[in-house]
Formats: sequence, C-alpha cells, structure tokens
Amino acid sequence: MPRWAYSLALRLLVPPAALWFLWRGWRNPAYRVDLRELLALRSRARHDRPLWLHAASVGEVQALAGLVRGLTQLVAPPCLLLTVGTPTGLARARELYRDLPQLTAQLAPWDLPGAVARFMRANRPRAAVFVETEIWPNLLAACERQGVPRVLVSARVSARSLRRYRRMMPRLMRDAVYAFAVISAQSEVDRQRFIALGADPALVVVGGNLKFDLPLPADAAAQGARLRAGWARGRPLWVAGSTHPVEEGICIAAQRQLLAGAHAAGRARPLLVLAPRRPERFAAVAQWLATQGVKFARSSQGVAGIADAIEVLLLDAMGELLPWYAAADVAFVGGSLVPAGGHNLLEPAALGKPVIAGPHCFNSPEAAELLKAAAALTTVANAAQLAQALETLLGDAQLAADSGARAAAVVAANRGAAGRALATIAALPPGA
Repeated sequence: MPRWAYSLALRLLVPPAALWFLWRGWRNPAYRVDLRELLALRSRARHDRPLWLHAASVGEVQALAGLVRGLTQLVAPPCLLLTVGTPTGLARARELYRDLPQLTAQLAPWDLPGAVARFMRANRPRAAVFVETEIWPNLLAACERQGVPRVLVSARVSARSLRRYRRMMPRLMRDAVYAFAVISAQSEVDRQRFIALGADPALVVVGGNLKFDLPLPADAAAQGARLRAGWARGRPLWVAGSTHPVEEGICIAAQRQLLAGAHAAGRARPLLVLAPRRPERFAAVAQWLATQGVKFARSSQGVAGIADAIEVLLLDAMGELLPWYAAADVAFVGGSLVPAGGHNLLEPAALGKPVIAGPHCFNSPEAAELLKAAAALTTVANAAQLAQALETLLGDAQLAADSGARAAAVVAANRGAAGRALATIAALPPGA
C-alpha cells in the first residue's frame, strides 16, 4: 500500500471516527475532546523548538517517566512537548508531569497529511521521539521533509503485527521504519523484526525497555501501608490490575473460592482490589458487581465504616493502581487472561510483589520471560488456577516475599534503557 492510498483510507475514516468520538464523549466525559485539536486546527505557533515526545496511551506515558526526568536534569534542559493518542493517556500525562512547567501535553493529531502539516508548522520541534509501537507514516514523512531528526525508543513489534504489516502494507511500513535515524529496540528479537520490516540494520540497536526504569515514588511503601491500614487491616490483600471484560468474572470467581477456603479454615477473609483497565468501564463494572451480589465498595466512597464489610474494593479513579500494588501481598496483572497482550508486569515487580498473569503477555514478552526465569511470575489460565496460585502465595508469607524479592531483582538488573535513550537523543544532529 503506498502512502497516498493509506492517507485516502484515513480521510474516508474521518467522518465515522468523528461520530464515534462524539458518541463516546456523550457517554463518558473523559472522552469529550475538541475534534479541532485532533485535526490540528487549534494549533498555536510556538517558538521554543521543543523536543517532541509521542506516546500512545497510559502505559507508554508512564514508561516515559524515567526518560522525561532525565531530560529535565540536563545542563540545558529542552522544552518538552508530549503528544498522546488517547484522552485517558493525556489525563494521565497531565497528572504525572504536573510538576514540570517545561512540559506541555496535548492530544496527538490524526495521521492525516493536512493535520500533520499544521501540527508541524505550529510546533517546529527540534527532534521527535516516538515510543514503542508508534509508527505513523505521515508524521514521519512530515518530520523528514522538515529535517526533524526522529528516533523510536523502547521499540517493539509483535510477531502477529509483523505478519500483518508484511502481508497488508509492506512498502508503507518499510518506508516508515526506514525514516528513523535510530530505532532502539527492547530486545534482539524486536531488533530482528524491525530489520525484517525494512529498517537499516546499522540503525537498529538494542536499548532495552523503558518500563524497567519506572521511577517509584519515594513514599510508595508508606502510601501502601496507609491504604492497607485503612482498608485491609489484618486481612490478606491481592490486587487485580488493568483488567479487561471477562477477566473481572475470573477474578471474582477466584475471590469467592478464596473466601470459601478462608471461612472453612477460620482464617481472615482476603480483600480483592479490582482495577479495570479503562476508566469508562468503572460504572459498568460497579453495576455488574452489584448484580452478582458481591459485597463491594468504590474507592471514591472513602473507607469510613465499610472496609470490614466488603469483599472487593473497586478502584474508580486514574492513578490509584501503583499505591495499591505497594499495599498488596500479591498482584495479578490483567490483559493477560484474554488476548490483549498483557499490561505492565514491571510495576508490581519493581515494588517487590509476587506477580501472577495469564498466558497472553505478548506485549512484553521479554519482561515475562525474565520474570518466569527468575521464578517471579506465576502463569495461570482460568479461575481455578488463579485461586490456587493465590492460595499458595497468600498462605505462605516467606514464599511470597522470596518471589517478590526475585521480581524486584529482575527489574533492578535490567534498568538502563532511559539512560541509553537519553544518550541517543543527545547524539541527534540539530533539526533544520
């Protein structure tokens, strides 16, 4: 597929995409966006030549944290422009980086020739840094036309995506990946896949996964202790983070099995902290829990008088998951019992927690394999296996502590991607 055909297809998709955003925003205020921003019709000219960082959504925004902090500590720190592909990712970026006045966050323009041209004229970035899988042909072509150096960091491509790209759009993807000055891949496997897509082998290096460099809050342990004291004093606590539809049902089935076992043995009842992946699902999951007869509370309700009576705590605000991982005895990471690819295994691992996941971890295969090799990741396929893994870990504090320590050691041993990405960016030639 040539780029003109790709652009034509995107133009045809604009009306239904606009209607979808309007409908989504009507149902969920978090998705109320100004479509003019997505078309770069509201771009105001800036003259500070920012370093432009582009991330897909929440996970990639958080993965950038170590690199962003490194950029702000340079002798001459650049102004930073962070674009994000989703409203939820943008909200997370503004929350996470609210203490950095030199960073501006906004929605990324759609990859339409006109929108891209307006965005580039207004912002005139000195360089462009794309994260993980953000390969947008028109954005990259516009950077090339304007002499803006561009790199792809923490780059990854799954085997499934590689097959799809080579079957459906080999020329388009070859030109896109060839446009990067440097591709810093997460692993050697990813490096070989980018070369197979058409990247210049001399420009593809292994730089590691930025998610290993996630900076943890200095008071993470204290935050976790406060949450535990308020909601689960004297109770085992497990967290199911970033769950998808179907996974909530599996987690509730496992929790019921745990509760039945605790009742039969006269042990303290465990508490499940459930964190759906997408904020627009909070209300629907709450309604579903009510129809299932689950004794639950929403974190926004506050703790007073209800903590001891509940079996499930539903997290219903962005940015709550990491402190709850710090509070947990065991963490299950969602998106892995369904073929969504799995979410960030390294957050609970970095906090020294034993990690459980399903078999679908193809978004971060290297992290999953490293944790498995260290006996720090338990893989389950259904509710019965999840309940069994939880019973084992919750019932043996030393086993859980040892598993968590091995998980933290894996993260510590693989840090450094942010520093390597920083060096790659510093070595770029100045933009035109």
